[in-house]
Amino acid sequence: MLVDGQKLNDNIYSSAGLGPSFPLDVDLIDRVEVIRGPSSSLYGTSAFFGVINVITRRGRDVQGVEVSGEAGSHASWDGRATYGQRFPGGLEALVSATYGESDGQGDLYYPEFDDPETNGGISENNDGLELFNLFAKLAWGDFTLEGALAKSSKDIPTAPWETVFNDPRTRTIDEQSYLFLQYDHTFTDGGNLNARVHYGHYGYDGDYAYDYAETEEEDPYLVVNMDDAGGHWVGTEAQYTRRVLERHQVVLGGEYQKDYRQDQSNFDEEVYLDDRRDSDYWALYAQDDVRLLDNLSLNVGLRYDHYSTFGGTLNPRTALIFTPLEKTAIKLLYGEAFRAPSAYELYYHDGGETTKANPDLDPETIRTYEIVWEQYLGDHLRGVLGGFYYQIDHLINLKTDPSDDLLVFENIDEVRALGAEVELEGKWENGIEGRISYSFQETENKETGSILSNSPKHLAKLNLLLPLVWDKVFIAVEERYTSSRKTVQGGEVGGFALTNLTLSSQDVLEGLELSASIYNLFDKDYSDPGSEEHIQDAIAQEGRTFRFKVTYLF
Repeated sequence: MLVDGQKLNDNIYSSAGLGPSFPLDVDLIDRVEVIRGPSSSLYGTSAFFGVINVITRRGRDVQGVEVSGEAGSHASWDGRATYGQRFPGGLEALVSATYGESDGQGDLYYPEFDDPETNGGISENNDGLELFNLFAKLAWGDFTLEGALAKSSKDIPTAPWETVFNDPRTRTIDEQSYLFLQYDHTFTDGGNLNARVHYGHYGYDGDYAYDYAETEEEDPYLVVNMDDAGGHWVGTEAQYTRRVLERHQVVLGGEYQKDYRQDQSNFDEEVYLDDRRDSDYWALYAQDDVRLLDNLSLNVGLRYDHYSTFGGTLNPRTALIFTPLEKTAIKLLYGEAFRAPSAYELYYHDGGETTKANPDLDPETIRTYEIVWEQYLGDHLRGVLGGFYYQIDHLINLKTDPSDDLLVFENIDEVRALGAEVELEGKWENGIEGRISYSFQETENKETGSILSNSPKHLAKLNLLLPLVWDKVFIAVEERYTSSRKTVQGGEVGGFALTNLTLSSQDVLEGLELSASIYNLFDKDYSDPGSEEHIQDAIAQEGRTFRFKVTYLF
């Protein structure tokens, strides 16, 4: 996950802060670029199935003050204030802040805890959320200075990790921030240099309530166990692109990152973990996009990464693109990628209460083979048909060790995935837009022959945008189908289809935008598989909810 080309993944969990901890209000997104397939040949670790680059709005896109507020189900609300301007002389500035709260789903029932001593399985008001984020961007000439800060606090109703059920003290706080300075210059010979230096920070504070009474006859002995994690890192990267000998578009690049703090601790009345580490990695890569014939091109890339934790890894990617007709393209793709084990997966433990460390983890690797047929149909329709075969080695998965019943991350055996995708999208001058897609996949642990948990065989999606009143009022429909999935404990959750509906307007009054949304319109009951840290084999998800939003630009 990237924001304006800056990696978001932290240096503790290697996660990208999606959901409430995402360091950007969605109203600040200008567009989203998706690079499908393994992309470690350019982006290094975690570019496993693809790369998502979120491009933010610029000061010129606002030209004033924009305020926005929304309210919805579960006493949820948030507000945003943004100032953006492009000044004479070329300086552009954009500053934005967002704050929001939600009471969550209120009382939640979990049959696994249906006992008088655990409140009959009802978790009362333990689903609240609070979030805040701040974003700033300055651009002048070839230079861009950008930073973001996000902080979120989330109550946890599901009692994971064997914590006390229905205890409001179990909650987590996530904090993530980044700052980078970028230089992007195009030379007179057509070459382009993109270079940046960056700083990142991630903080985690988890409170987990436990009952330390040794027997059921004793009075409860409630203690809050605390997980703390703090990561800081700095880095630099540079990429040079230039056309060579008319037929070659060459990219050369390199990057270095120093994780100078990767701290994890676990404590209550005792200290179980106080782990202080640092690490680093460097990488060099090259890519050549060569036009072999007028209708045939070859893209080859290769990147070498060296990590102080596990050593080096080499990842290639190649694509052969054939365009036999003006509106037809056929692509043959092969790629390899890796995901480095995170500091959490390698070193975290809680003194043997629930979890133990595994410092011998290897990086996950993937090899992919794909064939894609893209076809434009007339001036308004585009179709894509593709097939793929993935082979994943050393997949890192949270498992329960039967020898001591402790959770531990392990490299599991080879996994394969075989599937196909079809997509059709269209856009017309009258404002109608639509997209429909279907994916089939079958994943299997090759050693055991079993299907992976939480891996649906069928996925389908429909998005439709229709203008109701000229170009002022629109209705958007989203339909999403997910087939049944195997659970961690060997059960199954059923398939489901969800319908979301949004009615929106723009410029009915100058500068004013209104929208109203209903999610899970038909109040469909459905569940997601619980993970290893949960007693619940399946966890029920939200029913029908709504949201109303007002945005005004001064």
